[in-house]
Amino acid sequence: MKSILYVSSGIAIVIFMAFRFAGVDFSKDIEGGIQFHKGNWQEAMALAKKENKIIFLDVYASWCGPCKKMKKNTFSGSKAGSYYNSNFINIAFDAERGEGIEIAEKYKVRAFPSLLFINGNGDVIFRTEGYHNADELVELGKSVLKQ
Repeated sequence: MKSILYVSSGIAIVIFMAFRFAGVDFSKDIEGGIQFHKGNWQEAMALAKKENKIIFLDVYASWCGPCKKMKKNTFSGSKAGSYYNSNFINIAFDAERGEGIEIAEKYKVRAFPSLLFINGNGDVIFRTEGYHNADELVELGKSVLKQ
């Protein structure tokens, strides 16, 4: 009887989380939040070289709960937005669609979300995985820029 209760509770939690983040649109940015470059990878690389900035690359999957949570809660806020928009060329790719497949293979993405900081030559200077709230993401960005 206890096992049925545990399984039922687990299923209810999964359903709750699925509906909570179901409406996340990865293609749209929230005003004041992180603004992701809408062009391709080569354009982002050229922009990074031109502006002498590091690329912040978010590699996600559309089904990934922590990815949806970051898009909805972390990337949409002004704290992360103002810091990342000023200091990085931000770009995001779905690892299972279009150019994102090639990017995920190139940078050996094995978990979602994968957050990579890449120099203008395409070299990874730092990477991390999993959910980060706005404070953690800003601190991460600051530590990358100090390197």
